[in-house]
Amino acid sequence: MDKKFARITLDQDFAVSRVDDRVYGSFIEHLGRAVYGGIWQPEHPSADEEGFRKDVLELVRELNVPIVRYPGGNFVSNFYWEDSVGPRELRPRRLEAAWRSTEPNWVGVNEFAAWAKKANAQVMMAVNLGTRGIEAACNLLEYCNHPSGTKWSDLRVAHGVKDPHNIKVWCLGNEMDGPWQTGHKTPEEYARLANETAKAMKQIDPSLELVFCGSSNMHMPTFPQWEATVLEEAYDVADFISLHTYYGNYTNDTGDFLSMTLEMDQFIQTVAATCDFVKAKRRGKKDIRLSFDEWNVWFHANAADDDTMKNRPWGIAPHLLEDHYDFEDALVVGLMLITLLKHADRVKMACLAQLVNVIAPIMTEENGPAWRQTIFYPFLHASRYGRGVAMNTALRTSKHDTAHFTDVPDVDCVAVWNDEQEEITVFAVNRDLKEDIVLETDLRGFEGYRFAEHIVLEHNDFFAVNSAEAQPVQPKTATDRDEQDGGLLQSRLAPASWNVIRLKK
Repeated sequence: MDKKFARITLDQDFAVSRVDDRVYGSFIEHLGRAVYGGIWQPEHPSADEEGFRKDVLELVRELNVPIVRYPGGNFVSNFYWEDSVGPRELRPRRLEAAWRSTEPNWVGVNEFAAWAKKANAQVMMAVNLGTRGIEAACNLLEYCNHPSGTKWSDLRVAHGVKDPHNIKVWCLGNEMDGPWQTGHKTPEEYARLANETAKAMKQIDPSLELVFCGSSNMHMPTFPQWEATVLEEAYDVADFISLHTYYGNYTNDTGDFLSMTLEMDQFIQTVAATCDFVKAKRRGKKDIRLSFDEWNVWFHANAADDDTMKNRPWGIAPHLLEDHYDFEDALVVGLMLITLLKHADRVKMACLAQLVNVIAPIMTEENGPAWRQTIFYPFLHASRYGRGVAMNTALRTSKHDTAHFTDVPDVDCVAVWNDEQEEITVFAVNRDLKEDIVLETDLRGFEGYRFAEHIVLEHNDFFAVNSAEAQPVQPKTATDRDEQDGGLLQSRLAPASWNVIRLKK
């Protein structure tokens, strides 16, 4: 058997791009217990004066999430925003078709904007282009952003919100290529509606950043022609195109599961190439940026979710999509973060979907605590240490094959140089399930930088989960795994491990 190895070179000339902080965004949809029992629960012992759970807010602030997408998701395609504002006791209840639940509208646009401010996050607002269109989107924009003196801005003031929310990032619908979507459209239908909506919204505020729906995943039959059709129509007003993907270990094959991010890398490359094709065809000068505004592991609760929606529909905040994440899920989330950072030149926003209870890093009990799932930690590390300039590491590593993938790198990694703090962080996953691999890092391009810390997430049980009662999967500081000799650092990566190797000048 060939010897396992991994070598990288760090040099200041190998910069990919400065990381946009918004790549560490997240997502809250009116789905399951994400809102009710998640961020908002007035009867909870930790609730503040507005009903928001302070224990959840503390964990969100720990993750330092800069932007949160809202209110969906599939939910947005049947969202009547007017129902969600004004006196709470006068708001109507609606049947929510996407997740077969009842939406009480206890939390709406103004409450969520207030929560986001407490969480130190911007709002990425989505508009309904499924059952509605230009008029409703422009009315919502006026309600949220215009100071006063008009119908919708004065209504906001009358609702007790004097200052505008000043929301600058807007999503034009959600997954409109999907037959499951209320108001599903052909690429031509969506392109026309979204383009006209965007033009109208930018007449109100030219400084908006607008995200157009891309393909729901790269296996859609219309991918990537959907992106080409939409952008050929809307290139002049489009700022971003969206990407969504989820992975799951459906075959109980950990090696194959850890290889799925090769597909994510291909997805990003294909969408970027499609954007560049349209730019060339339109003789354009701007690059369309990518918003990977739904990504995560999602598969654990599928059977229970199907049963709830089929046999017990129309509840308020039912338990839906409550995946309890295990250790191997954390490794995949780490690999997905590495993939996003490798493409920091094009991926300028991303949203871990979602944030609380629903396929989320944070879980709560209705009358109990909030706690950190296994996937909390790779996201925390990337958000905390992955701010600065993403570097091309010129990775060379041994490879292996799995059931569905060939030439899978044994080690995947990315480095981020925080030039302001004079720190470098290498994020690395050893995909090998049995063997240590020594990662050799050539530091000669960063003279004076020394090894500072090696944080590792590892466990001898791939299926270990965290709960309110016990958190067996937690990061630790590794010792005796790193040796530096001048400009060469050798770091031992344990089998199937997430590694955060930090250097300081």
